[in-house]
Amino acid sequence: MSRRGSRSRALPALTTSCPCGLPAPYRDCCGRLHRGEAAAATAELLMRSRFSAFAVGDGEYLLRTWHPTTRPPRLDLDPALRWVRLEVLERTGGGVIHTEGTVRFRAHYLERGKAGEMDEHSRFVRHDGAWVYLGAM
Repeated sequence: MSRRGSRSRALPALTTSCPCGLPAPYRDCCGRLHRGEAAAATAELLMRSRFSAFAVGDGEYLLRTWHPTTRPPRLDLDPALRWVRLEVLERTGGGVIHTEGTVRFRAHYLERGKAGEMDEHSRFVRHDGAWVYLGAM
């Protein structure tokens, strides 16, 4: 996802389900990655954590997990946009033994009360040993 932004929302309650859709509380799922306590083991987990970062308004995490050659100088998240659900549609590579991977997903959002969705096929690579978002295909 390439919507621009910095932190603009309060973090979800620690026991709230993670916005990425995995069956774990935010604090134990993407919250650990956002706080820098863990790194995404796969490209899909990085993509899920980036969706969650959009959902909670964590622009710093988004910039930190963006490849330096494609990363914008700053990010301005739209406070009128609320990311509400993620569907992972397809993935290639991106595992613990890979250096590249792709994830195709559909992100659902609300903008001023109106539902919308965004489809993207994203490319991820390992950079300095960590998965980072390279860009949309």
